[in-house]
Amino acid sequence: MKNLSQWSSNLGFILASAGSAIGLGAVWKFPYMAGNYGGGAFLFIFIIFTLLVGLPLLLSEFILGRHGKTYSTNIFGKVSGKKSFNIIGWLGNITVFVLFSFYSVIGGWIILYIIRTLLDIVGLTHSHNYGLIFTDYIANPLYAMASQFAFILFTVFIVSKGVEKGIEKASKIMMPLLFISFVIIIIRSITLDGALEGIEYFLKPKVSDLSSEGVLYALGQSFFALSLGTCGMMTYASYLDKKTNIVKSANAIVWMNILVSVAAGLAIFPAIFAFGLEPNQGPGLLFIILPQVFDQMFLGQLFYLLFLVLFLFAAITSSISLLELNISNITKNDNKNRKKWSYIIGSLVFIFGIPSALSNGLLQHFTFGVGSFFDNMDFLVSNILMPIGAFGVTIFVGHIFNKDTIMKELNLSNTRLGRSFVDTWYFLVKFVLPIIIIAVFIGQLL
Repeated sequence: MKNLSQWSSNLGFILASAGSAIGLGAVWKFPYMAGNYGGGAFLFIFIIFTLLVGLPLLLSEFILGRHGKTYSTNIFGKVSGKKSFNIIGWLGNITVFVLFSFYSVIGGWIILYIIRTLLDIVGLTHSHNYGLIFTDYIANPLYAMASQFAFILFTVFIVSKGVEKGIEKASKIMMPLLFISFVIIIIRSITLDGALEGIEYFLKPKVSDLSSEGVLYALGQSFFALSLGTCGMMTYASYLDKKTNIVKSANAIVWMNILVSVAAGLAIFPAIFAFGLEPNQGPGLLFIILPQVFDQMFLGQLFYLLFLVLFLFAAITSSISLLELNISNITKNDNKNRKKWSYIIGSLVFIFGIPSALSNGLLQHFTFGVGSFFDNMDFLVSNILMPIGAFGVTIFVGHIFNKDTIMKELNLSNTRLGRSFVDTWYFLVKFVLPIIIIAVFIGQLL
């Protein structure tokens, strides 16, 4: 008899799904993207696109997942009766494997910085040249590979415990701690002298700060911040019962993602402006610029340590969903061999990710395509595989899936309001989202 995966509560599903979405995209990528493309203007466009693009696409994955009640490499064939459509699920499976291989490298950097900050606090290290520290750490092959391995091992341990005892339990602990940590850091950041300028920069949109490139990146950020285009959310939804209101769940997840993105900005920008630094520092914002900010605060190292732990929680909750998709497909949602396959797939991810871990050290001169091996894996996933996967989902739901089935899965009564909601959502998925996804795809490639 199969031991099938399922959630024990709707709260567990929401927190785990939100954790999947609220990862490095919200805590690491969003702040530096906002810093590069206009602060409040970028935030405003990001929120609009998240509601108009991200929410309908998230609902699409939820509907397919719960209706199909199977693993993602089988779900499209089961729903349509044509196995050829399963290529969409296989594409998602490949996408998350590649994504986890370089995502774990960044997760490893966080672990390195946590260890270094602890050493700082106890007085065993004293260097404050953070640009040099960052370069030295990520270039050291032993540090890079060992920290990547530790991050993957932590993820594997949680996933091997199963959906209810592993993923759901971890999410119920880490997600509340994530929000509590943010509140503490935000209070400290906005109470600094000179913080008001940073608050205005981030929360007050200025039309003059908008650019066509910024709009494109805000669209892409809204799309990728919800972990869409990999079938990961579809997999989580396949563990749901029929009583769960997926419309409310999707709304909760989207707004939690927006809230964390705003919280990340409020934690960072007031402090940056308070100390006279520039916000457009790019990917090194959290590893090079932010430590300088915390250094100038009272008990700054403790606050930075708290921020790094928060950062690690966000990364882990996302990496869990990446590994879970592969485990779900290979075990066919049967938990009998979950532990064994969790460690096997984790080992394969680590091996495949070694070139990404060494991209800033031993392999830094090995470049092709858009740059290092790490850069190319990032480009492949973010600019090619995820948009194609999302496009496949919208075409399938909008043109293959039965509209009456959609109404039943949304648990909406056959009222005027219910039909109006479904009609609007269906129009967006069938006609608008494919065009937007193509625009993102072409824009990212260019």
